[in-house]
Amino acid sequence: MKKNEVNTAFEILLEEIESVVNGLNQEGELAFKEQDYEKAKMVIEYATRLTSFRDKVKELQKEWENIFVDKLPRNISRRKGLKKLKRGLRTTEDEFRIPILESIVELGGKAEMKEVLKRVEDKMSHKLNQYDLERLPSNTSQKRWENTAQWCRNTLVTEGLLSHDSPRGIWEITLEGRRYLEKHKVNGGS
Repeated sequence: MKKNEVNTAFEILLEEIESVVNGLNQEGELAFKEQDYEKAKMVIEYATRLTSFRDKVKELQKEWENIFVDKLPRNISRRKGLKKLKRGLRTTEDEFRIPILESIVELGGKAEMKEVLKRVEDKMSHKLNQYDLERLPSNTSQKRWENTAQWCRNTLVTEGLLSHDSPRGIWEITLEGRRYLEKHKVNGGS
């Protein structure tokens, strides 16, 4: 079993989870607009649990990369009879880390999400593939790469590289984020 096949499977699973979260975000937004705060609270709780689950899946992906891949014989394939998944279905979340941090710094340390995403798109234009540029089935107003970048932003917040208490829609780099960017720019990226 090749490392890339399993990573692709993880990416597909993560994307499906993200699609569900996008649906919850839309449902929560509608509940707030309709002032149905009980429903909004329920949606927030469910989205929080789902985000925690997503983080566990990401940890499993890292565990796979760090532990199991080197231990498996190269000729093992548990997917016999199944059609192989296409590799590189989308640009990975990690590839957005440096472009997001750089874009925020270039915009003065904090900026509206849409401004950050515009710069990230310019920086990533050579990396984004056809799959990245497709619209999400669950939210046709959003391209897949934008969704991936937003999940990357969530991870950066969790890691303390972006501020967790910025106003809604504002992305703000922390001092730790600036240190990370400086260190990884010198070393050639994440």
